[in-house]
Amino acid sequence: MPNKWLVIGGLLVSVLVQLPAQAQSPTDWTKEKAAAWFSNPTWLNGLKAKPADVTNQQEFAKQYAGNKAAWDKAFAFLRDTDFTRLRIGKYPIDEDNVFATVSEGPPREVSDTKWEYHHTYNDIHFVVKGKEKIGITPVRDLPVAEPFSDAKDIGFYKMEGGDFYVAEPGLFYIITTKEAHNPSNRVEGYDGVKKVVIKVKNAQ
Repeated sequence: MPNKWLVIGGLLVSVLVQLPAQAQSPTDWTKEKAAAWFSNPTWLNGLKAKPADVTNQQEFAKQYAGNKAAWDKAFAFLRDTDFTRLRIGKYPIDEDNVFATVSEGPPREVSDTKWEYHHTYNDIHFVVKGKEKIGITPVRDLPVAEPFSDAKDIGFYKMEGGDFYVAEPGLFYIITTKEAHNPSNRVEGYDGVKKVVIKVKNAQ
């Protein structure tokens, strides 16, 4: 009989030890787990364009897990829309959870006061025609160029230099609320750019 109670006690301890792991939020992502998930293209749902390597994989994995339906709709919109025929303007995708803005025009010269950041929405930047440079940096203690506007969900930092990358057709950039970015900058030889920016509400 004592052996029986020892077995039952051991089972209870085992269950109690496992409960915290089972209760963990799906947004508890390590860098390793996020990298493994990101490298599997299943989450793209058939979208042929590729995500930029500079994506904050850990934060994106958290955001996707916390708001999967919204991200799936965003990627489906990229997958199924012929942007070469779409006029400039704002396009609702899922009420205020997901929407897109299509723009076209000349890019600007790099400005150190145009490092924008958001609180409510993550961005997907996708160039349809032409090329542009986009700067990306982690949000941190930087001089404020323009105070944050809750109504517009945007504020601007000032930063000299920074890392810039080329955005072009077939490649998209995911910018989470953990990053500031400086988009729409001129690439030599490309004076006209058409692009789409999709806004995906931040997971709470």
